[in-house]
Amino acid sequence: MMKATKTLMFPLLLTVAACGYSDEALYGDTYEGAPVERANDHEDHGVNPWIETSEEATSSFSMDVNTASYTMARRAILEDGLPVAESVRTEEFLNYFRFEYPQPTDSTFAINMEVAPSYFGSTAEEQKHLLRIGVRGKSIPLDEMRPANIVLLIDVSGSMASADRLGLVKESINGLLEHLRPTDTIAIQTYASGSTTVLEPTAVAERGTIQAAVDNLHAGGGTNGEGGIVAAYDLADKGYLEEGINRVMIFTDGDFNIGKTGDDLVELVKSYRDRQIFLSTVGFGNGGYGDRTMEQLARYAQGTYFYIDSSPEAQRIFGTELPSTLEVIAQDARIQVEFSEDAVLRYRLIGYEKRVMSNEDFDKEETDAAEIGPDHTVTALYEMVLNPEADTSSLLSTVRIRHREGFDEATILTETFIKRSQILASFDEASKATRFAASVVHFAEILRSVSRDLRFDEIVEIADAARYTDNDDQEEFVDLVRKVKSRYND
Repeated sequence: MMKATKTLMFPLLLTVAACGYSDEALYGDTYEGAPVERANDHEDHGVNPWIETSEEATSSFSMDVNTASYTMARRAILEDGLPVAESVRTEEFLNYFRFEYPQPTDSTFAINMEVAPSYFGSTAEEQKHLLRIGVRGKSIPLDEMRPANIVLLIDVSGSMASADRLGLVKESINGLLEHLRPTDTIAIQTYASGSTTVLEPTAVAERGTIQAAVDNLHAGGGTNGEGGIVAAYDLADKGYLEEGINRVMIFTDGDFNIGKTGDDLVELVKSYRDRQIFLSTVGFGNGGYGDRTMEQLARYAQGTYFYIDSSPEAQRIFGTELPSTLEVIAQDARIQVEFSEDAVLRYRLIGYEKRVMSNEDFDKEETDAAEIGPDHTVTALYEMVLNPEADTSSLLSTVRIRHREGFDEATILTETFIKRSQILASFDEASKATRFAASVVHFAEILRSVSRDLRFDEIVEIADAARYTDNDDQEEFVDLVRKVKSRYND
């Protein structure tokens, strides 16, 4: 993919041609944009193609509740730039927002589906439809969360010496301490040129001891992530709770430059998966940020990935949404959608490129997939071209979720379906969740250079009308779209 400059060029990717946008909309011209975020380490996952249902009727992918891509983009936009196209992962934009799907009653997940005409994907030549799949996990209040054994692995190398890096790390930890219970434990391992155990597993009741260790953190030296990770997992083993939460949380800008780096570091983390210790990667900082490594570390360790761009985001991750950040209600969680060959001619999954799996892997007990926290919502959109001659009473699609509730337990299968007769007549009749999700997806497709259909005013109008009352995150999204529109018109 071409490097982004002030004039943004749309890449000639073979996979893009299958996305349903016309060649005229994708290729040839350039348009003026604002200066983009400084180049960081991002991985281009391509774009999911359209699939003929007659050739393959079933689509499978791992769930994703990561949000780093959205917060990285937000930072770039608020700093008068645009995100690097490769950093935009559509599913992480979608899953930043908590939609008001029904709560599960007697199971781990509730599945909510809706089908309506596609507002942004349809053309004069071809009507498309959107299938919105919404999944909500069961809630667990903070006081009902399992006991927690948390190891904070903190990068104190020279690259972390700024307020938006180590300063924001300290702020995040303070928020975490405010919300953990007195009996939960915290340990701190740091790494720079070497690795140091700053704090052995210590009960949160000893707040002063933990706070002193945090206050004394200073940045300087190289970045030996390998040594830090090995020591952090050993610390987690030392405080291991048989019936509790055991988690290592890496706070870093992703700049690993001593010991194992890149793919070798990912392989190291993969080797620790069977120790029944969860991993979260938490990113800080801007230029030179190691997004690719951070995302891969979390993905291959069945972990979660957050990017902290501000004090409010730190409060969200380590405060109001702490149970979702720490606790796990489902492991190896994945989704499969089977389309009726009679009702659906072709389809494409929007986003989740890095999470797509084979249909055979969906059914395998040993398949590694996502971990899901309590009250997480997961949203996925498929675009479809329907068969106009299909019986209106016919089945449209079946949705399956497979997950396990413990490391050694068998997977559980949940299944539901939707009929063609349930298709809404117009996009305007769709729920707020579907309309807002459609606006988020189209915005992400513009930012990732998949779509040149720059309908910013319509994105704003739809999202503003569909947002929930007093939802600050959704209101902020509308403002971000307005800011980006002004830059594309400069």
